Amino acid sequence: MSTLGSSTCTMGELFDRAIRRFGDRPAIVDGKSKLTYRQLGARISQYKSAFAALGLKNGDAVGLLVTNTIEAYSVMAAAICMGVRYTALHPMGSLDDHLFIVGDAEIDMLIVEPTAYAARIEPLSKACKIATLGPSEGHTDISALADQQTPGDLSPTLDSSQIVCVVYTGGTTGMPKGVIHRHPSFVNSVQTVLGEYEWPAETRMLIVAPISHAAGLLVLPVLLKGGMVVMANGFTPTGFQDTILEHKITATFVVPTMIYALLDHPDVVVEKMSSLELIIYGASPISPSRLEQALKFFGSVFLQGYAQTEVPLQITILRREDHDPARPELLASCGHPTAAVQTAILDEDDQPVARGEVGELCIRSPMVMDGYWKRPEETAETLRSGWLHTGDMAREDDGGYLYLVDRKKDMIISGGFNVYPREVEDTLSSHPDVANVAVVGVPHDKWGEAVTAVVVQREGCTIDSAALSSFVKDKKGPIYAPKAIHVVDAIPLTAIGKPDRKAVRAMLAE
Repeated sequence: MSTLGSSTCTMGELFDRAIRRFGDRPAIVDGKSKLTYRQLGARISQYKSAFAALGLKNGDAVGLLVTNTIEAYSVMAAAICMGVRYTALHPMGSLDDHLFIVGDAEIDMLIVEPTAYAARIEPLSKACKIATLGPSEGHTDISALADQQTPGDLSPTLDSSQIVCVVYTGGTTGMPKGVIHRHPSFVNSVQTVLGEYEWPAETRMLIVAPISHAAGLLVLPVLLKGGMVVMANGFTPTGFQDTILEHKITATFVVPTMIYALLDHPDVVVEKMSSLELIIYGASPISPSRLEQALKFFGSVFLQGYAQTEVPLQITILRREDHDPARPELLASCGHPTAAVQTAILDEDDQPVARGEVGELCIRSPMVMDGYWKRPEETAETLRSGWLHTGDMAREDDGGYLYLVDRKKDMIISGGFNVYPREVEDTLSSHPDVANVAVVGVPHDKWGEAVTAVVVQREGCTIDSAALSSFVKDKKGPIYAPKAIHVVDAIPLTAIGKPDRKAVRAMLAE
């Protein structure tokens, strides 16, 4: 039997292909610089040589603590093209998490951006070697070292079985876990995004979320399309609006909390963002009522992507045409599985549930992770029975649309009944007085767990807790009605913008 076609190309080859294909087109922009494809390829090659000058070689490991800049992305791409596995530290992560990850991932050298993370350099330098992306006393400036290198071709010579990166989960239920991805999972992810997204004819992509996570994986697909990537550091509603206007942005990726902020800001006007043809959103569930509000404001430009660190970027897609206010039930869906994914909804015994019933969403796909770094038992548990168990509870309707009910670990058992927090959150967020909400279970002598909500009230409104609880009771039934509702100024978020239920529970415990 022929083995031709039995392996995949590598991520390095995809970078090289984009650079060669689109040479002198504008490729990437940040607040300081603008590079063509050819210039981006040259810069990546210079960082490859800088890595070699620092003694790094194929198979070593680098960590990255950087913001959204061309230089930071070039370092990441250089690591990929050289066969140096990378681990990006989340820019909003805690020092304890950073120290844990540097040790756990066995990082040989950490690249730190000193203008943003000067205070982290000294404590992190005790855990591993440090190079800085910019001048910093006592440490090699890898960007200056790259300046001294002769630009050349990328010439990636990689084995597709190599590890591209070890990406760490958010750690909201304990210490973060390293997720191993080799070239096939990332290459399949890029190909899926290219094929499944409804890209504008001219793609000018605004990246505001950290490139250390999902947003960074959207850059290469845009480059393979010959598009332009605009990188911004951080998100503000007016800054987002101004950048779209300046660069005539046609596509962007946001998390739901950003959508809410845009809708609630008095100085945001849709006319300044009229160039937008595609708003990709994901990373956490969105309130259907707020999504309906966003559709009225922005129009039919939304595409939802559902994925996990373990299955990068695209497990399911809810397309633009499915964002239909005439079919409001679909606004609670995460869409259909993508072409590269097989799904099953399984019970506790890993047997399929009846259509319409709730079970755990499980995945088979070439995009699935290789496993958890140094955690064989957790790998075996997550990948048991030949499926990746997502930990997300879901159901499927007769049209094949999937609906995420909630995280399995977040399910509340109150009075012997299963209550999924998201169902309560969606109901509460449809109330006109509620701007944002998170729901958790709190230990209770009588009920086992009591459904408890923390809510942010809309400006100019006053929350009546009893009335709000009755609102949920009328809409969903008594078991869903919160036993307590607490008004807060803001919902705690994880580093990637998800409501942090662990932090909410701690807040309530205090």
